[in-house]
Order: sequence, then C-alpha cells, then structure tokens
Amino acid sequence: MNNREPLDRITVDPDVMVGKPVIVKTRIPVALILKLMGQGMRSDEILDEYPQLEAADIEAAAAYAAAVVEREDVFPTPAGDERVPV
Repeated sequence: MNNREPLDRITVDPDVMVGKPVIVKTRIPVALILKLMGQGMRSDEILDEYPQLEAADIEAAAAYAAAVVEREDVFPTPAGDERVPV
C-alpha cells in the first residue's frame, strides 16, 4: 500500500455531511470512526456496527488523522485547489 492509497478512501464534499471528511461512498465521517476507536471500540466491532465499512476504511481514518496532525493541510478540495488548511 502506498502512502496515498489510504487517503483515497476518504473524500470531502460540501454536499455530504457539510463537507466533513467521510469514507468514500458513505456518509460515515472520519471523526465518528476516530471517536469510536478512542472510546475503545475494536475494529471488528466497528465493522459489525457499520457493515458498509471495510477494515481498510478504518485504517484510512487513522492515516487521515495522522496526516492532519502531521501536516495540518492535507486534503485537496473538490474544486481541485491544491490544499485545504485544516
């Protein structure tokens, strides 16, 4: 898996969840996945609760959070701008 691949599972669209980062083809926010993980929920429990997710989506959420913390400006906009400050 290359460095970009996990982030390809996440999208930002102003018409979906008010532009919050979500897992592609879902309305499940990255923040929700991170919150559940932070509350101690295991990946298999999250997958049971949200069957439309895959294990790679959970990994992508963690990778996205790490990239945001590390760089503070990681996600391209839907309009194609280079980066969106977080």
